[in-house]
Amino acid sequence: MNDTMKWWQKTIAYEIYIRSFYDSDGDGIGDLNGITEKLDHLKSIGAGALWLTPCYRSPQADNGYDIADYYEIDEMFGTMDDMERLIHEAGRRDIRIVMDLVFNHTSDRNPWFIESSSSRDNPKSDWYIWRDAKPDGSAPTNWRGIFGGSAWTWCEARQQYYLHTFLKEQPDLNWENPDMRNALYDAASYWVKKGAGGFRMDAVTYIKKPEFRDGVPDYGDGMCAIHNMTANTEGILDFLHEFKDRVQKGNDIFTVGEANGVSAADLPLWVGDKGVFDMVFEFGHVVIDLKDETNWAERRDWTLKELKHLISESQKNTAESGWYPVFFENHDQPRCVSHYFPSDADRKMTGRLIGTLMYTLRGTPFVYQGQELGMQNVSWNDINDYNDISTKNHYDFLISEGYSAQQAMEAVHHFSRDSARTPMQWTAGKNAGFTTGIPWLKINDDYPECNAASESEDMTSVLSWYRRLSVLRDQHRELIDGSYLEIMKDNDQIFAFTRRNDTHEAVILLNFTGQAVSYDKEIIEGAELLITSADHTKGRLQPYEAAVFERRV
Repeated sequence: MNDTMKWWQKTIAYEIYIRSFYDSDGDGIGDLNGITEKLDHLKSIGAGALWLTPCYRSPQADNGYDIADYYEIDEMFGTMDDMERLIHEAGRRDIRIVMDLVFNHTSDRNPWFIESSSSRDNPKSDWYIWRDAKPDGSAPTNWRGIFGGSAWTWCEARQQYYLHTFLKEQPDLNWENPDMRNALYDAASYWVKKGAGGFRMDAVTYIKKPEFRDGVPDYGDGMCAIHNMTANTEGILDFLHEFKDRVQKGNDIFTVGEANGVSAADLPLWVGDKGVFDMVFEFGHVVIDLKDETNWAERRDWTLKELKHLISESQKNTAESGWYPVFFENHDQPRCVSHYFPSDADRKMTGRLIGTLMYTLRGTPFVYQGQELGMQNVSWNDINDYNDISTKNHYDFLISEGYSAQQAMEAVHHFSRDSARTPMQWTAGKNAGFTTGIPWLKINDDYPECNAASESEDMTSVLSWYRRLSVLRDQHRELIDGSYLEIMKDNDQIFAFTRRNDTHEAVILLNFTGQAVSYDKEIIEGAELLITSADHTKGRLQPYEAAVFERRV
C-alpha cells in the first residue's frame, strides 16, 4: 500500500446518532456508555473512526444541533468521564472518536447569544447576525428557513431581527467577527487535546453570508429558500483556511465538511493539500430523486446512468488531490435500501449491494448506524408518531400548499429524517434490545428479523456481508489505494468499475435491477472471483447481485 496514505484513508468511518444507538441506563435514550459497550460490534465491520452526532450541552430543540456549551457533555448522554472512557476504550481497539462541530449557529440559550441579545452595546453584540426591520416592520429579507417559516426572528430587547438558517432556537453566528471565530477555534482545539481524531463540520456552507436582499419567491408564501441565497458564498474558503491553520495544522486528525451546495466541480477547491478539508460530503447522489429539496412531494424519476455519473464525477475530481467520503445514508437522509430500490426489492440483496459499492469505491466509507443491518424506512401513518421537527414542518408546508394528507404522508414516508433515527436494532427481544425503558422514538416494526443478534448467526445476512467486506478491503489493497475507472458507462442496469494499483486490478460489477442481466465476459478476462452475493454465472449477474473480481497486472 502507498505508505503516504493517512490512517483515515485506510479505515472505515461509522456515524453514530447517539440517542438512538444503545441505552445503557434504561432511560430510553442512547448514551456514551452505550457506545462503549458496543465497540466490538463496530470493530467487527472494520470501523476505525466513529463520528458522533453532537453530545454537547443542549436544550435539544434540534436533537443536539443547538449547542448551549461546546465544552460540556449533555447529561442525557453522560458525563465528561464517560466521554474520556469512550475515547480510551475506542483507542485500545484502534478506533478514533470524531466530534460533530456545529459552527454555523448555536442554541438561543448559549450564554453567547443571551449576552448578544441583551443589548446593542455589549461585548458580544456582534457575535450573531442582527438587522433592522424593513420600514413596514417586516423581516429584513424574505428568506425562508430550511425548516420552514421566516429565517428571521424579532428580538424585543434589541429591537432587531436575528437570522437563523434553521430553527429560531438556532441563531446564526457572525463569522465576520474575529473574536467569535477565535472562540470557535478554541473550542475545537479543546477537543483535539481531549483526544478527538477529527471533526465533521455541520452546515458549513452557510457560515459566510452574502448581501442581505430579497430573493425571487419560489412558492405561494412569497418567500425564497435561504439555501438558494446563502450556500457556498464567495469568501467562505478564507474563513475555512483560517480554521485549518488554527485547528488542524500539526495535529493527526481529519476533517470532513457537510458541503450542501458544493458541486463535484468545486471539490478541488475544498479538499486536498490546497483545500480546506480532507473530505467533504456533497449530496448530488442522495437528492437525485428530488426536483426541489424544499418540496418532498415533488419527486423525479432517475436513472442508474445519472447516479453513476454523479459518483464518478466526485471520484474524478478527488483523484489527484483530496479524498472522498463514500456515503449513502446519514442521520438526515432516508435509508438507502428504501431510497434507491423498489419497495418489493429483497432487503438482504440490496443491503449487500450498497455495502459492496461503499467498501470498493475510492475513499473512506461512512457507514450509518443500522445500515450494516439493512434497516429500512418506517411508514407510520400518523404524523404525531414522528419526532423530527423538519418532518412535521415539511408535512404542514405540503398541506398549506394544497397537497392532500395522503400525498403529504407519502412524502414523509420517503424522506423523513426519523427513518434514520429509529433506535438501533440489537436483538429480537423487547424494544429491539435498545433499552429496558421506554424508547424516545418508536422502534421500526421489522426488528424481529432485522437485528444484530440474528444477523450475526446468519452467514447470508447484511451484517455478515459487511464483515466479509471489511476483511476483503484489508486483504486486497487496491480497494484502498487503487485508482478508480468507470466501465460500462452507458449501461443503465449495471454499475461497473475497476480499482487498480501497481500489482492488482479489482473489477466490481453491481446489478441495480431486479432482473438477471448479462455482461461481456471479456470484462473479467483473467480475473478470479473474490466475492459474490449470489450464485454467480460468468457473463450474467443475478438480480441485485454484487460481485468483485481480481487479476494481476
